[in-house]
Amino acid sequence: MPSLFILAGALALEAVLGYPEAVFRRIRHPVVWMGGLIAWLERRLNRETGTNKARRLAGFLAQLLLLSAVVVPAALLQLLLLRSLPFWPAVALLALLAASLPAQRSLHDHVRAVARALEERGLAGGREAVSRIVGRDPAALDEAGVVRAATESLAENFSDGVVAPAFWCGVAGLPGIAGYKAANTADSMIGHRTPRYADYGWAAARFDDLVNLPASRLSALWLVLAALLTPGASARGALRAVRRDASRHRSPNAGWPEAAMAGALGLRLAGPRVYGGVRVEDHWMGDGRAEAGPADLRRALRLYRRACAVQFAAVLALAALAMAAG
Repeated sequence: MPSLFILAGALALEAVLGYPEAVFRRIRHPVVWMGGLIAWLERRLNRETGTNKARRLAGFLAQLLLLSAVVVPAALLQLLLLRSLPFWPAVALLALLAASLPAQRSLHDHVRAVARALEERGLAGGREAVSRIVGRDPAALDEAGVVRAATESLAENFSDGVVAPAFWCGVAGLPGIAGYKAANTADSMIGHRTPRYADYGWAAARFDDLVNLPASRLSALWLVLAALLTPGASARGALRAVRRDASRHRSPNAGWPEAAMAGALGLRLAGPRVYGGVRVEDHWMGDGRAEAGPADLRRALRLYRRACAVQFAAVLALAALAMAAG
């Protein structure tokens, strides 16, 4: 039961406050600390002269050390606060700490910046803004490509930046959300299929796929429900796209929220993309139009806000049920 109250408080605080810039300047961000540890471990364990098996084992060891360094202190802190303080003050402090780890507000602001850039500065501005949130080549994108890229990022990061942290916080409180963010950060840094990371980052990539699996399905459900509450969106189209297209995505998880977003908005997302000058083939999510403009990105943001609200309402309902049962 404490985990659900911690989660509700964390989501509310992050939605209202985000991560204050003054705090970031003074102490940076927990993800930055995690990234520093991941980089430190990689420099010491990822030997380019090692065999493929040795590098894979080193990556597995790095994952264990990272999770231990993050989860154990968070679990001890949660236990200490719950045992030494009255219940609600302890929950409030834990919610304040956990609020640094979801990305509801920052994700919204980054994607809204792309819409504003397109509206105010045209294609050049849109390309510059979208390059901050996606890895594909911005020069290869026309206006529709910029909008689709930002919308795909919104959908995918709704799953792994909002729903997954919330899910693991609801399961285990502060250690759950901290452990998830460590795993997700490791995947973003070393979970690449490059000569340096193909073996060393294997454990990070596979573990990230595993811990994101429940949230990817849940994020699609939140988007379908949000489409019921969003004028101009189609819950039926979202559900149809998820059933048909989600499993065809090259990622085991990203296809679920992307298909739901595409179907709800009547768009086509994903499909062939260019990364580092290399064309990557992928299936389209949704069967709507590929042409899209800033207005469609605004529609995606409205759907996203309602999906966040649906998730928050579900958390409150579960917390109320837990309180009644307890």
